[in-house]
Order: sequence, then structure tokens, then C-alpha cells
Amino acid sequence: MLFLLSPAKSLDYDTPLPEGLPHTRPAFVPEAARLIEVLRTQSPQQVASLMSISDPLAALNVARYAAWRPRFSAANSRQAVMAFNGDVYEGLQARTLSAEDLAWAQQHLAILSGLYGVLRPLDLMQPYRLEMGTRLATGAGANLYQFWGTRIAGHLNQRLASEPAPVVVNLASQEYFKSVDRKALKARVVECVFEDYKNGEYRIISFHAKRARGLMARYAIRRRATTPRQLEGFDLEGYAFHPGASAPDRLVFRRTP
Repeated sequence: MLFLLSPAKSLDYDTPLPEGLPHTRPAFVPEAARLIEVLRTQSPQQVASLMSISDPLAALNVARYAAWRPRFSAANSRQAVMAFNGDVYEGLQARTLSAEDLAWAQQHLAILSGLYGVLRPLDLMQPYRLEMGTRLATGAGANLYQFWGTRIAGHLNQRLASEPAPVVVNLASQEYFKSVDRKALKARVVECVFEDYKNGEYRIISFHAKRARGLMARYAIRRRATTPRQLEGFDLEGYAFHPGASAPDRLVFRRTP
């Protein structure tokens, strides 16, 4: 069973890393290098328009593209799960996981990425910004979904090849999960949905749902979950499985204030 997460826009390359933290090389470095080549042709103004970001943020990322190298080192990169710093990763709390937890996560967690395609938690990552929904034209097409094609699904298939009944648990946003070619994916897909009670009804509240996805990944890592059924016990921060609102491939968790 593989758990999919989205990346985060916010990055942390300053907080000291745990001592002795292992690292690995990303699977799609040549592909990332090709995207960097395209990004380097964009001016700061073009990047600001393409990504709908401020001029200072565009300038920062143009500098990042210029500095990017196909060789990864402690000086220019850090492990992906330690570099991402958004709501999902505040829920995951990777710095508090044990070495054994991180080793298990390395085998069972996949972080989708516009630039890197797929990252394992301990894959080294240089700082960047490139959301999967960005309409960056390349020789492969008009956007990143066309660029990545079936590569991401193929990578997930390889990682699940030894599983007799492969399952992908989607904890990523739809923007990122769209990068997984469902026709090419040879696995059952299970969605986890997190709802909070507000104004008389249960609904998905983006901020809370993002954090809950990280919490679910943490729950699965700590309990070495290998089947969707084992996820039904998820109870962190007040959430509880709701059988009546769920289906076999759509697990709904609700929280009441």
C-alpha cells in the first residue's frame, strides 16, 4: 500500500536536520533537469504571470532555477519530508518520527511534485516552486500533466509490483492526483475524506483537511498500516471514521467541535 501526498509551497531549509538522517536520490532527475531548462527561459515577469505569484517571489524562484544542479548534496538540498513546510507536513511532524518510522515511510509514502514527479520522503530536493497545475509548455505538451504522462503511474506500479493486491491511498489534492494516469495505474485507489461540522453540516474545510492528510500519513506510518481497513481506526485530533458516509474506496472521517 502506497500513500500519496501533495508537496507544500512553503519550504524550510534552515531548521537543523536530525543527525545521521539518511538520504536518497530522486527517481526523475533527468526529467527535472529538462523542466529547469524550460523554466530558465522565463523572465521574473513571465514567472510571476505564469504562476500568479508576486514579483519578489518570482525573482526568488528565478534565482532557484538558476542555482539548480543535477548533483544533489548537503549544501544545496535536503530530504523532501524535511524541506516541505505546509499544513500537511505540520500534521505529519516528520522530525518527531523515529529512524524506523522514516525507513517505513520511505517504502510506503510518495510525494507528488511538479518538478520532481515523485519524491520519496528521504529523497534529496533542491528548493523550487512549480505547482502541478502550472501551464508550463514543454516539448511534451502545454502543461505538466502532459509532460509527466504515464511516468508517475509507472513509478507507482514499480513500487507496488511485489504487492498481491496493490492499493494507493490518495491523501493528495486533486490538482496533484490528476498527474497519476488512472488508466496506467495498476492499483486500487482509496480516497480519504476529512470533514468538519460547520453551520449545521459536515463539510471539507481546506485548512483542516490538509492537516488531517498529514495526520493520516503519520497514523499509517506509526501503525505500519498495510490495508485500508486498518485506517478506519484513525482518531487523531478528534476525527472518527463514519461508516454511513463511507464506501469501500472512499473513507470518510468526521469531526464535531
